[in-house]
Amino acid sequence: MKNRSLIPKLFAFVAAVLAVGALSTAAVAADKVVGFAVKSSLADGGIDFENAIPMPLPTPDERAMQESFANEIVAYPGPAGAAGGGAGNGQRAPVSIPPSTAVQSAFSDIFESQEFGATLHPFTTSRVDNWWNVSSTQPFSRTGKLYFKIGTASYVCSASLIKRGVIVTAAHCVANFGKNQFYNSWVFVPALSGASAPYGSYTGAVAWVLSSYYNGTDVCAAGAVGVVCKNDVAVIRLNMFNGAYPGTRVGWYGYGWNGWGFNSSKQILINQLGYPVSHDSGLKMQRTDSQGFVNASMAGNTVWGGRQTGGSSGGPELTNLGVAPVLSGGVTYGSYAAYNMVIGVTSWGYTNQVYKQQGASPFLSTNIALLVATACGAAPYHATCQ
Repeated sequence: MKNRSLIPKLFAFVAAVLAVGALSTAAVAADKVVGFAVKSSLADGGIDFENAIPMPLPTPDERAMQESFANEIVAYPGPAGAAGGGAGNGQRAPVSIPPSTAVQSAFSDIFESQEFGATLHPFTTSRVDNWWNVSSTQPFSRTGKLYFKIGTASYVCSASLIKRGVIVTAAHCVANFGKNQFYNSWVFVPALSGASAPYGSYTGAVAWVLSSYYNGTDVCAAGAVGVVCKNDVAVIRLNMFNGAYPGTRVGWYGYGWNGWGFNSSKQILINQLGYPVSHDSGLKMQRTDSQGFVNASMAGNTVWGGRQTGGSSGGPELTNLGVAPVLSGGVTYGSYAAYNMVIGVTSWGYTNQVYKQQGASPFLSTNIALLVATACGAAPYHATCQ
């Protein structure tokens, strides 16, 4: 989340009181995919890794949007669908990334060890790497830090692979909502842990967002335009590093849309990964586990309990994170049992740390499926998706 020095800027985005059940009345035209070809030809994108600033997580300051569970009706644009992930060969291409010096020290004295806030929404957040470098092993290694530039300043978000050479992240890590403006010079570093980048770093080639996010006509929760919205989702096609795409080495996650993985009450177990600078100075991957639910009054966003802050933007919300066991003795898998499936990316969290809740735009056939189809459809770049 934003640190306290940034809170005044938030009020340009967010009204003090958010109306329940209402959505922005901006005219919504048919969405298109808007792309941007990266201009930098530098091997590192010209990123100042050491002084990269965590991209502030869009944050409503006051929690007036109320949750409701099974009684809300969410209309999806089509049937639930999913695309499977892929395995990598595990081959490493190590480089060293200077650790960022950015620290959100203002929050260091207010994180509790136990683990729900005023919303009473339980969760657990912990470092992925403890006594060994778990982040470099599958499936965690498919998540990484995403560096980029806004003007001359370097920033950092999180991202994850959903195709061999395509990552998904938040649109607010790619473009300035409603300003018809892209950022630039993206560099994806999978499995980054401190200065260790065991699988190399990959510059972005082309980034895509939806036109409604780009021009500001997206459907958003009332009072949270540009913050709690329907289409805070982006994909970036990457360049090779040492002759290979990152997914060749670490594999990639599957992903689902239109309610894939949710039960009939629109609930799901979230496994969130990201690099919030408020946790271990952003040097280590963090994991949050919590039950998520769909809130129709919040532009259909998925909401879960958590305390990840700036730098976690764009990190994946997964279901069934881990390695599937071999079952026996008559035990069977349940519904939506596919492992390591992304169903959203971190979009926002509350400024006020008492709440400890976060949210993500829904994955839909009209956003994530459309974006990936665009990224994978143009020859000769279809190899990034094989």
